[in-house]
Amino acid sequence: MRPTLAMVAARTGVSKATVSKVLNGRPDVGAATRARVERALADHGYVPVRRTPKRRRPRSVSLVCDDLLSPYTSELLRGVVSAATEAEVDVVVTALESWRRKSSGGGGIIVAACEVTDGQAKALDRSGQPMVAIDALNLPSGEVTTVGSTNATGAIAATEHLIGLGHERIAFVGGPAASSCGQARLHGYRAAMSQAGLHVDAELVSHGPFVTATGVTEGLRLLALEQPPTAVFAANDAIALGVIEAARLRGLAVPADVSVVGFDDTFLAESSTPPLTTVRQSLQDLGAFALKTLLRLGAGDPPESPHVELATELVIRSSSAAPAPSNCREQ
Repeated sequence: MRPTLAMVAARTGVSKATVSKVLNGRPDVGAATRARVERALADHGYVPVRRTPKRRRPRSVSLVCDDLLSPYTSELLRGVVSAATEAEVDVVVTALESWRRKSSGGGGIIVAACEVTDGQAKALDRSGQPMVAIDALNLPSGEVTTVGSTNATGAIAATEHLIGLGHERIAFVGGPAASSCGQARLHGYRAAMSQAGLHVDAELVSHGPFVTATGVTEGLRLLALEQPPTAVFAANDAIALGVIEAARLRGLAVPADVSVVGFDDTFLAESSTPPLTTVRQSLQDLGAFALKTLLRLGAGDPPESPHVELATELVIRSSSAAPAPSNCREQ
C-alpha cells in the first residue's frame, strides 16, 4: 500500500497539515516535531507526488500596427480583442514607429504592418517573445509564424469579374511596391489578365500607400490618359474610394464611365457611393486567428504550418458594371 500523509500523521501524532508543512519546508514547525515527522516519512518510504505546475496564462499581448486609424486596423483589432476577451487576455495596442520592448504586453506580439524597417525588425526580434505577423513584408525572423488571406486568389476573382463584364483595359492601383500582400494581389491581377489574353500597359499599373490619397492621385492620372481604363482594380478599399473620388472630380460616374473594385471589405465598402464591389477578407477572423495562434505558440504548441491563409470572397455591389458601348475600344 502506498504510504499516505494520514499514515505518517497517525504514527507521529500530528495533523496531516503539519506533515504537509514539513514536506513543503515550511518554517512554522518545531525542530523536534520536524525531526520526528521526517523519520516517519523515511520509515514509510513516502514519496511526495509532484504535480506539473500549470503554465501561467499571459496577462496581456501586444498588437503592433503601422496605422492605428485605418479601417483595416480597426477590423483586425475587433477580431483580436474578441478572441482575447474569450481567452481572458488583455491587448496592448501600440504604433510600430513608437514600439519599444518595455511597451510590450509580455505575452507575445502580433505585428500588423505592411512595411517593417530593418531596425524595427531587429527590435521586435530582440524582444524574445512569441510573435505572429499578419501579412508583414520583412519579418523580424525567418521563423516567425505568419497569417494572411488568399490575396492572389482574391485578386484573380476581382479581375476575372471585371473581364467577365466585358472590360479589357483594366488598371491596377496597388499598395507599397514591396508589400507582400500588395505583390500577391498584383500577381493575381496579372495572372487573370494573361489568362484572358489581355495586354497590360505599364501605364496602367501603379503603387502607393494603402490610403485614399493614393487612389485620388492615381485615379486622376489614369482617367486623364489618352486611352483611360474602363475599370480599376484597387489593392484595398481606401484606394478604391480614392479612385471613385477621382472619377467624381473628372465629372465621371461610377460605374457608368468607369468600374471600380476594391479589396478588404472594410466597413467603408458598403457605405460608399456607390456601394463598393470588393474582395472580402474576413479581417476580424484574421485578427482572432492571429491571437489564438500567438497563445498556442506561448504554450509551446506551434501550428502545423508556419504560414496560414484564410479564404477570400468576391462581394459584388454597385461600383462595377459592363463598360458603356462608347468606352469599348479595340485593344
